[in-house]
Amino acid sequence: MLYYLFHWLHESLHVPGMGVFEYISFRSGASIVTALFIMLVLGKPFIKWMKNKLGIMDEVRAELGLEGAEQKAKTPTMGGLLILTAIIVPTLLFAKLDNVYVQIMLGTTVWMGMVGFLDDYLKKTRGKAGLPGKYKVIGQVLLGLAVGLLITFHPDIKEPLKTTIPFVKNNEFDYTWLVSWMGDWAVDYAWVIYVAIVILIVTAVSNASNLTDGIDGIATGVAAVNGGALALLAWVSGNVIMSSYLNIVYLPNIGELAIFSTAFVGATLGFLWFNTHPAEIFMGDTGSLAIGGIIAVFAILIHKELLLPVLCGIYLVEDLSVIIQTTGCKIYRRKHKLPMGVPVPVEKRPFLMSPLHHHYQKKGVAEEKVVMRFVIIAILLAIFTLSTLKLR
Repeated sequence: MLYYLFHWLHESLHVPGMGVFEYISFRSGASIVTALFIMLVLGKPFIKWMKNKLGIMDEVRAELGLEGAEQKAKTPTMGGLLILTAIIVPTLLFAKLDNVYVQIMLGTTVWMGMVGFLDDYLKKTRGKAGLPGKYKVIGQVLLGLAVGLLITFHPDIKEPLKTTIPFVKNNEFDYTWLVSWMGDWAVDYAWVIYVAIVILIVTAVSNASNLTDGIDGIATGVAAVNGGALALLAWVSGNVIMSSYLNIVYLPNIGELAIFSTAFVGATLGFLWFNTHPAEIFMGDTGSLAIGGIIAVFAILIHKELLLPVLCGIYLVEDLSVIIQTTGCKIYRRKHKLPMGVPVPVEKRPFLMSPLHHHYQKKGVAEEKVVMRFVIIAILLAIFTLSTLKLR
């Protein structure tokens, strides 16, 4: 909104200095500062309100059998509402709101925030179960379907079926190749498989982000790193000179997403102020589901979704640890014919506890150390992801 005001002041009234709002770099800087300001100013009052008025506390973590779990059960949740506010407000203020990419990201933020909020609210009002998993998946699938169709058929989105594939010299990949066996029909129906892939990515990354949110600061720290890398990727993809130099798909107007991504980084960093150990508030599913959805859709929009296994390596490992743990326990239970209700012995499980960060906690590694090491690994993965633009 402020962009249009200052654009009018610059173009119509020729007010000196107003032209600075035409630069994405300036508006990105203003966006991250505003997001941080919102978090730091509203953080304490929001936490107090959640404690005194709503009384929404995290009662689930007390059952994990981990050190400090009782104290965590007294920590308010739903901090994701604050994160989403700090993302949306700067984007509305500084981005071009007629940009289809910005519109899709705002829609993604609101939609996944609503799904996560409903889960958190039901946990409080109806017990620990919250929103059944199938309904979360339905929300993620609907988002993926909408995003996939918009990317495919919206007239302002160019090269919808092309993406960047890492480690390959001619690194432009066309999804039409996957259905090339259809001959002349391939061009007309490639969008079907593309939309299916978008749904899969959105669902997988959103759920993986949700799994990563288990100890103070881990999900927020990893998300801030991933958001920063995606901001750089959006900028180079929307810059005709840099995209040509790096030999990646040039996407007109995609650079506007840098304003959204810097707001995302500012919001997550600001939330860390209150979420580092010992956390004063948790983001809840309101934040974790939305963060995963945002990262997935953002990567898809800038045609860098095939870089997600590298960039979001923490999410991938956390997700795999749960799959391995569940599968391993099922095999042991079947092999030894354990009756229902009898747990698999801890020493026979693939991990002491899943997701992976809890495994290290069970081994006696301090919570702060686990978080810091995961964030350091996320930084290294982000650097490696950016380097893949030249590693071919």
